Amino acid sequence: MKKALASACSALVLACASATALAADFTWRVPTSVPEGSPFYKNFLERFAKHTATLTSGKVEIQPFGAGVIVPALQVFEAVQTGVVEAGHSTSSYLVNQDPVNAIFAGFPGGMGPDAYKAWLYQGGGKEKLEELRASQGLKTLIVGIGSSEILAHSNKPIRSAEDLKGLKFRTSGAWGEVMRDYFGAVPTVVPPGETYTLLQRKGVDAVEWAPPSANMPEGFHQAAKYIVVPGVHQPTFMWEVVLKKETWDKLPEDLQRKVEAAAALTTHESLDFFYDADMKAMEKYRAGRNEIITLSPEFIKQLADAGQEWMKKTAEAQKEKGNTRMAEILEDYNQYHARWKAESSYLIRD
Repeated sequence: MKKALASACSALVLACASATALAADFTWRVPTSVPEGSPFYKNFLERFAKHTATLTSGKVEIQPFGAGVIVPALQVFEAVQTGVVEAGHSTSSYLVNQDPVNAIFAGFPGGMGPDAYKAWLYQGGGKEKLEELRASQGLKTLIVGIGSSEILAHSNKPIRSAEDLKGLKFRTSGAWGEVMRDYFGAVPTVVPPGETYTLLQRKGVDAVEWAPPSANMPEGFHQAAKYIVVPGVHQPTFMWEVVLKKETWDKLPEDLQRKVEAAAALTTHESLDFFYDADMKAMEKYRAGRNEIITLSPEFIKQLADAGQEWMKKTAEAQKEKGNTRMAEILEDYNQYHARWKAESSYLIRD
């Protein structure tokens, strides 16, 4: 009887030990740069958390946090690097002033649209170049969200030509802010996403840009300003990423690493389709409302795109002169892929 009991106890201990090993729990607190409940929070980060839980059978837990809960909205990357949190979700648009190479991945005037950009990232080597950039900073990156084209401006003043940008106080970030200031005499202002509506509503700025039509709608920008300016030539597409320290990533077994990467890729592909569908519905509502929608002329669109391309080229050359060739090399690859896309995609039906 004692031998049988001992044997049963030993089996129970082994079973518990085995179950504990199988239920290894990796928990990452992941703050993002947008308030909880915003479309980016739900469409990107919450979607990623759900897919990660499903594909890893709950072994990797993503805990999303809105902007300001753990760290300020514009300090997510810094919080990861300093070890305040295990991971963070943000856009490289907020890193352009630190290193302008980030503008390539954030999106810029004259850059690729969503479909070409996604193809470059996943098939043309762009993702590997982003990974190399983050690895040089001691980080692992996961692309978690590609967006459709943004609305160029919700504005208290009409914008139809370059003349209308002179002196315009504009909430923005990334390369577009630099281009507006250097080429068109505008006054760019960077504020956290959660403060954008108040700034526009109180006329602290003349205009704001933030996101695609469907992500702007719950923010209420169309209620605060009369004019909606399209298309989003300033930000033809954009990318958000989850970053974590390499040592944090290396703690995951290889099979879980592959599953988390699959969750990130699935999130990115689904979230772009979500935006395409939601944006169409949002534009229908805008057109039926009280706002005046201004569609820029092809000539003005080209002027903005050319200025963006020129700024990127000049900035890359300036970096090269300082001995940093990374931006010039990645930009050349990016532009070559963009040129091939434009030259060889005329067979595609776009509607």
